[in-house]
Amino acid sequence: MNGSWILLVVIAGIAVTAFAARRNLQAPLVLVVVGALASLVPGLPRLMLHPDVILGVVLPPLLYSAALRFSVPTFRRYLPSILRLGVLTVLVTAFAVAWIASVLVPAVPFGAVLALGAVVAPTDAVSAVAVGERLGLPKRVLAVLTGEGLVNDATALTLFTVAVAAVTGTHILTDSPVLLFAYEVVGGVGIGLVLAFAVHGIRARMYDSPLETVLGLVLPFAAYLAAEEIHASGILAVVAAGLYLGHRATDVSVSTRIQERAVWKSVDVVLEMFVFAYMGLQFRFVLEDVRDSGIEVLHALLGSCLVLFVVIAVRPAWGLLHWARRALVRRAGLVRLGYDPMNFREHVVVSWAGMRGVVTLAAAGGVPVAVASGAPFPGREMIQICALVVAIGTLLIQGATMPWLIRRLEVTDPYERLRTEEQLAVVRRISSQSRERVLRELGEHLPEGTDPELYAELLARARAFLRARENARHVEDTAEDAGARVATLFDDIRRTALRARRKDLIAARDRGELDDEILRDVLESLDIEEAGVEEHIRRRRRDESSQR
Repeated sequence: MNGSWILLVVIAGIAVTAFAARRNLQAPLVLVVVGALASLVPGLPRLMLHPDVILGVVLPPLLYSAALRFSVPTFRRYLPSILRLGVLTVLVTAFAVAWIASVLVPAVPFGAVLALGAVVAPTDAVSAVAVGERLGLPKRVLAVLTGEGLVNDATALTLFTVAVAAVTGTHILTDSPVLLFAYEVVGGVGIGLVLAFAVHGIRARMYDSPLETVLGLVLPFAAYLAAEEIHASGILAVVAAGLYLGHRATDVSVSTRIQERAVWKSVDVVLEMFVFAYMGLQFRFVLEDVRDSGIEVLHALLGSCLVLFVVIAVRPAWGLLHWARRALVRRAGLVRLGYDPMNFREHVVVSWAGMRGVVTLAAAGGVPVAVASGAPFPGREMIQICALVVAIGTLLIQGATMPWLIRRLEVTDPYERLRTEEQLAVVRRISSQSRERVLRELGEHLPEGTDPELYAELLARARAFLRARENARHVEDTAEDAGARVATLFDDIRRTALRARRKDLIAARDRGELDDEILRDVLESLDIEEAGVEEHIRRRRRDESSQR
């Protein structure tokens, strides 16, 4: 029964997401609201998934995909800001919520209220980054938000695992929560890097794009399960594996990169739609569970609103405290402060970008039903209703006001476009040098059985093709008209030039001369161009084989 309902939820989620996109609405919010309204339909059965399915099947591919797309050099560049937001802010939020909840409900164990804090602590950068890109936020702000999204997910879910283990009595290797947390972090990162290194080595020797893509699809689940098997953080293992393979993506074949981009984009859409719709569908049933547990629904909603208030208030307060501390220390001249990439207005925007999303909802669904003794997990119903209220409330309050705040503060960087133009100039210079070097080297090594004059003419055509893309179609047609042998030589020259260009651009990135984000955009267009050349060559070979 659950299988058919899951498919129906996915299909309905696709339709709702398409509707939200056409109306320029926030798809996550629309999905949750529609799911909540659908749950009120009389006679609708409850869709129940085991917590291990949510945490072990839904979250790993989502986090892995985000890590694949994020730049490791950018991560290193903004590491202090990312760690402050992704680790310290998450811990402060989680413990603030836990303290408020323990004061209001002293009978609930601290581990359970800490699990609540861990559930509502991580932000979802997807909505904020989408709004920021549309309104022209500086790239450094978008990079900090994206990096924070990766780190805070791992931090919150690791803390969530530790808190749940303390309540259920499972997976306890040491009595010290600090040592357990440290072990989960180190073990998770280690497992992720080891598996990613192994997968990278295997893929480098496969030469089969579909199999390479399948191996990449399996990796996040393997990393998560392997880390959990030794009681380390599966989430950190997934993030570490994704960052490593994302940085080494330039080593795999063109067709594999193109396939993986399309596959992971589709996986992201399906899983995010499903999680938001699934949690919306739990609305009526969570209220019924709250009522059955003896808690007044109104009291539960009021408590959830209080948690929402704490969640919204802590992030700006912590961010402004950080800025004030830096300003005072700078004015006093007591110590030398590190570089802060953001100004005050950018700090305000980042502090307000606290929308909660898929990780909060998925973690709430991953709270165990019972502890090791068989007793119900304390406060499980309140955790789930708080997660719903916080996710919807932050999307409504912070998500809806983010565009206004960005416009009001005029958070734009006048030098951003200049920096991008400078980087594109570097790309053009390196591409030109690479093209001329390759054509010169090819001219010095004449292929066996080739007329020198014809080959020189081909190199001239290739130079014209690579220089002026508006004449590309004419040059290709001319090569085709000259015969199959000439056309094949021309395609080989193009492929060699494209591969040399890619290699030189990657070397410039590694030297720090070229930003990784610019490189990825350029390589994506190069991949499409090279894939076209490869398909051209394969089609000609098939034609030649059929003519024999």
